[in-house]
Amino acid sequence: MTTVELEARVASAGDAVGAVPVAVATAGSTSAGAKSAGSKSAGASDAGAAVRRRPGRPRDEDMDGQIVAATLEIIDAGEDVTVSRVVARSAVSRAALYRRWPSLTTLIAAALDVGRTIPPEYPDRVDLREALFDGFGLGDTGVALSVAASGYAEERFRQRIRLVMSDRALQKAYWQSHVSRRRVPLLNALRAGISRGELRADLDVEACFDAIAGTAYYQIVVRGDRMDDPAVAARLRAAVETIWRGMVA
Repeated sequence: MTTVELEARVASAGDAVGAVPVAVATAGSTSAGAKSAGSKSAGASDAGAAVRRRPGRPRDEDMDGQIVAATLEIIDAGEDVTVSRVVARSAVSRAALYRRWPSLTTLIAAALDVGRTIPPEYPDRVDLREALFDGFGLGDTGVALSVAASGYAEERFRQRIRLVMSDRALQKAYWQSHVSRRRVPLLNALRAGISRGELRADLDVEACFDAIAGTAYYQIVVRGDRMDDPAVAARLRAAVETIWRGMVA
């Protein structure tokens, strides 16, 4: 079903108010093992962290948190995110929802990022190999590139993948507003390593990051493995070690 068709369906159900744009309700509903009460509790407790202020009138942060928490509960339940469901679960009016979120796409992107944080910048002269492994949860203290260490359970991670793969607009919004920002500290550390002569002068740090992250995603999305499997951890470490040898000067 196209975005236009979905938007028309939302509008015909009474989910559009005036000329306020309403994004597509994400397609596809799966159980994905994500109906656990624990996931819902995590969403409610962390919801406020996903909301960032934008220019304009002061916002009621409690109401923002209610809306994001309700959206996350819907996602964790494997249900389609619609304005009607968000309003019903959050007990917030449609008008209040529209004032805070210009589209469902931006709201869902914020909900998906609940519990995630932007890492701090690395100190000067940091051990780059260690930073690379630790940055992906593969250090000596980590079992694997841990989804849980990133702020939420693997079930929620799989729900995130399902949602973004079914909606390119959401995928782009989530990348631009959240995911791309978390890469910056490690990318900056790698660029500093190039300047110091520790890494190859012709190194493409973005490509290196993608290669390592892609290895991790392959385990979950293609192989269907769990990230807490020691065999997966060993495979990831071996892959990162191989990439690292190609990075050093």
